[in-house]
Amino acid sequence: MPSPALVRRKEPEKFDLTAWEHESIERILKVTLNKDVAEKTSYDIVWLKYLAEEINEEGLAIERLDAEVIDRVLFARLSIEPQRTDDLEYMTVLASLPPQQTAFEYLIGCWKRLNATRAAFIKKGHPPLGTQNGLELLEKIRHLVVSYAGLTLQEPEMFTQPEGRVVGAQELVGPLLSLSALSAPLLSAPSASPNTLTPSDIEQFLQDLTRRFEPDNELDSVLGPVVRGLLFHESLFRPEGLGGGDAGWRGVISGLEVLVSIKSIATMITRMEEWNPPNVTAFNFEAKSLLGPLVRLGVFPREWPGIAQMYFSEPEKRTRNDIESSFASLRGTLKSLQASLFQIFNTIVRASPDAREAVLQYFARIISLNVKRAGMQVDPNTVSSDGFMVNILSVLLRFAEPFMDANYTKMDRVDPLFFANSSRINIKEETRIKATSEEATQWEDEHRNPSAQAPNFISEIFFLTIAASHFGYLKTISTYNSLAKLLEDIQRHLEWLEGDGSWMGSPLQARTEAAIRQAKLERDKVRAHQFAFEAGLVEPEHVYRSIGFISFLSTWLIRQVDPTRKHPNPLVELPLPVDVPMGFRVLPEFIVEDIVDTLHFFVQASPDKFDLSGKVEMLIFALTFLTSTWYIKNPFLKSKINDILFMSIWGYGREKNGVLGNLLNTHPLALKHLMPALMNFYIEVEQTGASSQFYDKFSARSIFYVLQSVWNNPSHRQTLNAEAQKVDQFVRFINLMINDVTYLMDESLSELTQIHNIQTEMDDKDAWNAQPQEYRRERENTLRSLERHASGYITLGRSTVEMLKMFTAEIKAPFMVPEIVDRLAAMLDYNLVALAGPKYQELKVREPEKLRFNPKALLADLLQVFANLGEQPEFIQGMARDGRSYSKDLFDRASEIALRARIKSEKEIEQLQILVAKVEEAKVVLEAEEDLGEVPDEFLDPLMFSVMRDPIMLPSSRTILDRATIKSHLLSDPKDPFNRAPLILEDVIPCPELKARIDEFIVQRRRESKARETEARMDLS
Repeated sequence: MPSPALVRRKEPEKFDLTAWEHESIERILKVTLNKDVAEKTSYDIVWLKYLAEEINEEGLAIERLDAEVIDRVLFARLSIEPQRTDDLEYMTVLASLPPQQTAFEYLIGCWKRLNATRAAFIKKGHPPLGTQNGLELLEKIRHLVVSYAGLTLQEPEMFTQPEGRVVGAQELVGPLLSLSALSAPLLSAPSASPNTLTPSDIEQFLQDLTRRFEPDNELDSVLGPVVRGLLFHESLFRPEGLGGGDAGWRGVISGLEVLVSIKSIATMITRMEEWNPPNVTAFNFEAKSLLGPLVRLGVFPREWPGIAQMYFSEPEKRTRNDIESSFASLRGTLKSLQASLFQIFNTIVRASPDAREAVLQYFARIISLNVKRAGMQVDPNTVSSDGFMVNILSVLLRFAEPFMDANYTKMDRVDPLFFANSSRINIKEETRIKATSEEATQWEDEHRNPSAQAPNFISEIFFLTIAASHFGYLKTISTYNSLAKLLEDIQRHLEWLEGDGSWMGSPLQARTEAAIRQAKLERDKVRAHQFAFEAGLVEPEHVYRSIGFISFLSTWLIRQVDPTRKHPNPLVELPLPVDVPMGFRVLPEFIVEDIVDTLHFFVQASPDKFDLSGKVEMLIFALTFLTSTWYIKNPFLKSKINDILFMSIWGYGREKNGVLGNLLNTHPLALKHLMPALMNFYIEVEQTGASSQFYDKFSARSIFYVLQSVWNNPSHRQTLNAEAQKVDQFVRFINLMINDVTYLMDESLSELTQIHNIQTEMDDKDAWNAQPQEYRRERENTLRSLERHASGYITLGRSTVEMLKMFTAEIKAPFMVPEIVDRLAAMLDYNLVALAGPKYQELKVREPEKLRFNPKALLADLLQVFANLGEQPEFIQGMARDGRSYSKDLFDRASEIALRARIKSEKEIEQLQILVAKVEEAKVVLEAEEDLGEVPDEFLDPLMFSVMRDPIMLPSSRTILDRATIKSHLLSDPKDPFNRAPLILEDVIPCPELKARIDEFIVQRRRESKARETEARMDLS
């Protein structure tokens, strides 16, 4: 075979470094010292005539540009003054300069050509030494170009600039704003310009600036003005805010994201004075701090009234789908903003330890400036805005997510001694859960460790989030809730204006119509504001994160009181130990308050969000502190915990049992502790220690709805029977139930009578129209007020009677104790008189369903209570002793009404009549036994005016009364009724001598009565 032909290797192209240097400098800087070169390019390459002459005068023979002259060449190019000159030869050069080009634009052009040259050079694959030398030259050019670019950002006037152009820091702000595709209106120049930074250029250019200026600590002065120009951009102060078609704020976000992605710049931003400006108020902090204008963007109407006007105008005419569409649009925008804000803060935190500390100080400063937001009456001009505070919380909630895993594995990393060892959040003026300020100070002093390390980041974020929620989000919720009251007032005023229409056709018509129009406009405005608040407060992802954090917080709080410190693995044992740990007692009360208020709001506003998580934690939190109420001092907080259970059984959507309805019937802790927890709380709420105690207790009676919701569960009824064995406690519960039925029924039936009377008066048209208009309006207002009050009383009263019906069907004995049975019988008889007595027609009102008044159902429940207890001898005796309301005629009328209304069967009525017959028999016997004639005053109970059977003396007032009387009194009030001194039953002093005298007196009088009866019978015979 012939031998293969030899392949001659191609010799590598010889690299002429000197020539390449000259060509590269000429191409990158677009300059030359040779007039002929400039002419050949039509002066696109600028002839530096005066520099060439200067070099010649120095005796230097420079035929080619090289590294030695780069600085002089670049400075000469930047120093060209394009105005007219007497040098006719040079006029062509000046005329050919790019029109209106700034020094920064020229340098950006150089920088971009430099990058292109470098890429092409590397691709050529020159020998290593040549490559090294070439790259060194390019880096020198880069160093000079970036240096002059930085200088022109700081001091644009150092070189001649075209008139009418914005120069300096704003030349970099523009490209930064262009990074968002949605911020096109902010662009100041076409992105395709070879002298403009495009989105793909910006990060590399910023990296080059950082490498050049950071080592000399000059980054602040170079990029500080750029950061200010970006973050105080006018697009952030436009009245439409997040709404409207101009999304300029997105450009600010995108620009800032690129800036902070470079760690040196992120750290530099936190060094700027405006990052956390001194000597500012909470109100202007968000305008004067660097991130303030961006963070304050939102949807809340005080700062952004245009949002409500744009998205929710004429709310009465909007369909629900229309409203939901507006919600979706606003919430999508808000979600995008909040996600970007977190990304920015998170990137800064990760930039350096100093930057992380600066971010934590920033959050803490916001909290310290806004302590006033937690007050009852807050001047909005003294605190930060709702949008600002809600967005800050959103950022903090996202920071908290990594340590809130489902199994709570990182919970112990939260430092329980945070407030002792950190001054980040000042709580000295805050009320504690169950400690005085002196106790709190002593505890902190005992646990403060000067040598301890600073709290970890998890602890910092955990407690900052709690505080941000308390001073921010929850105050915004409070403002939103106040709008409902305002709307109710406006609606009431509107109804008052409209009245009965008698103003029509009168001289007052025009004025009244104008007032009605104004009221409707105000109503629409408030309703639009409500929608705007809803858009911001219940953005779904924010709600999920809030529920997640509150679940974590409530679990952490229970772990602090769990003796094993392991809750929820395993679950805490209830009830808690009697001794409350001081570490728990000294915590700020607002921790518990925030859990309660947040759950309170979300259970009403977003119950469906609990479908994913939060139900179990909410239930365990409520049961823990309702079974161990002594752990919390504030009675109103305890009442709110009870309210959470109540609201959590409200149906929503397709879930008829509410958030917790199903869990209350299945969770082991609920099956074991719900009944005792509710009953104990029901008893405790009797004494709140507040001046409004008498009325406050009725707001806590909602426990009956919770009890009703679980009544059909045998496990709960079994627990109830077990509780009934604790006789003293259960009797107190029954006593309070009777008190409530008495009060609620009396109030509701009384107000129904007043409503009936006013409606009857209005039905007589002639007489009504003859009354003065002011009188008619006053009566109409009274009627509306009565209807509002009556509706609440009727609903709660009916619920309490239903619970009494259920309890008496299940348990009898506790209702039969002497201190209960007479009051129970008297209360039932009294209410039966109202429903079936001679005046029951006075309860007839128009539209009773509007008042939730169902007299038939109420009568049926009442009669069922009688039936439930009808076989109990003590109850029969109690009815017989009721000389105020009981009568056979009353029960005959009630039976007739029940049969006619078909609310009771004939068999049930027969049972009722048997009860009445037994009562009548007992009444005869009782009357015969109790005919004692004249009774000495010392034998009479001073409160009941009945003969004492077991006299005792009260230890402080030294008053003597019957044991049954004081037992009944102490069920409701643990104080001496004569001097209000504290009193318990064990302290009363028996009076055996007086008892013996009373017993002897009764025996003697009965003996005398019997003798008279015998004598009378003998006379008859």
